[in-house]
Amino acid sequence: MVTLTYCKGLPTPAWELNPLGKTRLEMFLSEYSAIFHVCGCETANHLLSSEKFNKSRWNRYLQQSYGINKRHANGVIVFAQGAVDAARENRKRHIKVLTAKTKSCAAWIKKAQRSLKNARKFYRQKNWQASKSGCVLPLACSIEYRQSNWQNLRFQLHNKKRKLNHYQKQVEYLKAAPIRVTIPKGQVYVVGAKDESFGNQACQWDGQTIRWRVPYCLEEKFGKYVSSQIGDFQRNVNRLPEDGAKTWHFYRKDNKWCVAVQFTRAPVKQVSRSIHYGCIGIDLNPGSVGWSYVDRDGNLKHHGQIPIEMGQPRGKQDAAIRQVCFRLLDMAIAYQCPIVCEELDFSGKKTQLRENRRKYARMLSGWAYSRFSKLLTAILNNRGIEVKTVNPAYSSLIGGVKYARMYGLASDEAAALVIARRGMRLGEKLPGSITAYLSVNDSKHVWSYWHQLNNRLKCSIHSRHTYYGISNWESLVNPQQGSS
Repeated sequence: MVTLTYCKGLPTPAWELNPLGKTRLEMFLSEYSAIFHVCGCETANHLLSSEKFNKSRWNRYLQQSYGINKRHANGVIVFAQGAVDAARENRKRHIKVLTAKTKSCAAWIKKAQRSLKNARKFYRQKNWQASKSGCVLPLACSIEYRQSNWQNLRFQLHNKKRKLNHYQKQVEYLKAAPIRVTIPKGQVYVVGAKDESFGNQACQWDGQTIRWRVPYCLEEKFGKYVSSQIGDFQRNVNRLPEDGAKTWHFYRKDNKWCVAVQFTRAPVKQVSRSIHYGCIGIDLNPGSVGWSYVDRDGNLKHHGQIPIEMGQPRGKQDAAIRQVCFRLLDMAIAYQCPIVCEELDFSGKKTQLRENRRKYARMLSGWAYSRFSKLLTAILNNRGIEVKTVNPAYSSLIGGVKYARMYGLASDEAAALVIARRGMRLGEKLPGSITAYLSVNDSKHVWSYWHQLNNRLKCSIHSRHTYYGISNWESLVNPQQGSS
């Protein structure tokens, strides 16, 4: 089951305000958040220092030491455990990224040293014809840096060695340094259970009024219960189920208390039919999202493009992605079919941004595929549309070779057609006119043939637009024969 969260700023009814301009609930939260912060810090320190953690024993310790109830102590433990687990996972991810950057930097240094070595051989021979070293550093002066290519590469190599040493020291330090956890102030967290009334015994909401069970240490000041009206919250949580556990999180933002409720959504009625009746394949690019709808036989029925701009600020980027997701949702509801997208991971390539070209690095750093995938899955699954991911291997190549000219598709639409057919588990064999030029082995997978074709096309085709200008398959796979 998927867990959802709704957030809302706490309203301040005029009849509940005291002379200081605060409600009784806000005053209680301010008092209890200080106790919650101390308990959370001690719990986090205990989790980091001890190898074995007894949750029930530590719960009794918090109750006796700080005078809080069992449900409040349980919220403290869950909040601290989440912070500690996040810090440990962050440390592992940080070390993984730095290790990948170290390997990328070392590979660049090795390649640069080889170029300098080959260039040194060439300069000693002083003859282009006699040189067989493959020198890539001619004697030329850069207008931008005002130095020769030799000097520029040596300067870059020096800086890369310093950067490599810096990465290696960072990895060594992170592996030995203790993990630090930050428990923010102004936070209150209380966990519920599905067998409790209103899903939470300590904090309950009946649709209009939220009611807090005050801890023992604050009963003399605030009484046994503290309540406040938050009726406007109903508009955001109109899908809040009556049954099931509900976890409440109160936090301060912009000098105002906000509330968030976390719950397990009720099962959603499936709208999309089985994928064997057809599906929509999508291919995400920095400038557009290509889509293709195929029927039960895998034949193309409809196709198109949805423009989207990547590299925007976080808020604008999310708004643009949501707009695209809702357009895809409307099409999926109209066709009553699932959506198939490619499964990509750019975390490894993003660690090599310093060693790539500026244009490519800028495009890759602004790429929001992971965010697009998360929002698409959340929006469609919450509305009964199935989302399936497939391996995108050779999807652009297959679309360009087989379907681009056949249907007159753009490159992303042709790739989306391949992704849709792959989601339906339909094969993509090479045309017979192409297999004649490749080594055929029936024991190998069909992707091995596409791999051979991809290697041959790298020398003859430099862009996707070249697919539209090729007259026949012979010139595609054998450019020398086609040009004669």
